[in-house]
Amino acid sequence: MDIESQLEIFRRGVVEILPTEDDLVKKLKENRSLRIKLGVDPTASDLHLGHCVPIQKLKQLQDIGHEIYFLIGNFTGQIGDPSEQSKTRPALSEEEVAEHAKTYLDQVFRILNKNKTKVVYNADWFNSMTFKDVVKLAAQTTVARMLERDDFEKRYKSNAPIHLHEFLYPIMQAYDSVVLKADLEIGGTDQRFNMLTARDYQEKHGQEPQVVLLLPILTGTDGTLKMSKTYGNSIGITEPPLEMFSKVMSAPDELMIQWFELLTEVPVKEIRAFEEKLGSGAIHPKDLKKTLAAEITKVFCPEAEAQAARSEWERIHESKEFEAPETVEEIKVPVAKLKDGKVWAVELIDSLGFRDKKGKRISRSEIRRLIRQGGIIVDGTRIESDEADLAVKSGTVISIGKKQFRKLLLDTKK
Repeated sequence: MDIESQLEIFRRGVVEILPTEDDLVKKLKENRSLRIKLGVDPTASDLHLGHCVPIQKLKQLQDIGHEIYFLIGNFTGQIGDPSEQSKTRPALSEEEVAEHAKTYLDQVFRILNKNKTKVVYNADWFNSMTFKDVVKLAAQTTVARMLERDDFEKRYKSNAPIHLHEFLYPIMQAYDSVVLKADLEIGGTDQRFNMLTARDYQEKHGQEPQVVLLLPILTGTDGTLKMSKTYGNSIGITEPPLEMFSKVMSAPDELMIQWFELLTEVPVKEIRAFEEKLGSGAIHPKDLKKTLAAEITKVFCPEAEAQAARSEWERIHESKEFEAPETVEEIKVPVAKLKDGKVWAVELIDSLGFRDKKGKRISRSEIRRLIRQGGIIVDGTRIESDEADLAVKSGTVISIGKKQFRKLLLDTKK
């Protein structure tokens, strides 16, 4: 493949190429397979879509013939990456890291070609190091350099503790690149300092410094925070196809184009066409999101299962069949709450006491998600926007799916 065609693939979804794209071109002109590194610390047992952004980039570069090194930080994982941490990250035990690492590869090889991926473990070189070796590595950088990192600088200025072992983490990540003689390293924007430190260490060890590809941190299904199990806005890659499809459908429309670029194999030209149609109104956001959900689901599941998930979602959420039971719980709605006979849909539904599967009253954020999924029906018609105002009259029936129903009665009492 010619250099310009390769560059299009390298650029896809990337925030920045460091130090410059010219440095990457220089390596590509050597007309060889580049040694490309991604390091991950197995700090949890399950991967979500956010973890898969750099892995998808590896897959794209693997497909055009580059040499992929998937580094499992079974040593660094015991220390914990302090990146973007406001306090010291709790260390994991050797046993915990080993247990998590077992499941990582099974999940990673849903994306990468197992036969073309070189899996390496950094405990293979760090376990054999002497204390003298560690001191020599530490001597190759300064405390002032470490304090240039935003998270360390903020903690230092606020008198929050910074433990000495945390300074060792970026040094060890840098040394990983030295051991692997990496031509290029991929990572999120939160890894910028660590990956640039690797360039310094490679140069000091007589190697050509690696090029760095910075990728964005994926926004979660809430549309605000980074995707994380902690925030409850993640989509696990081992989830059943229908659940995965449904969660993608619950994400805000604004995330669609970025998710197409970062998580699917849809060509960039097609994505730009989607973007144009979306902007002009030539395609409905829900229709495009169904395409996105299907594309993401088929990355992790057989295509037949992804298609079945789409059909089932459409059957559940788009069926025109609607029949309320004979007896429906009645809820009085004070006329005083209405403005010109209308009320904000989320506010109204929140007042009706709908429950989740565990019997807990659903939150407003969950109501928003259900609306975006097409799961809330008013007199047989699905609400399409969580910003909509609803006209309220006595006898209106509102349901969540086809199981929970409420009939509204206007209360004119003051």
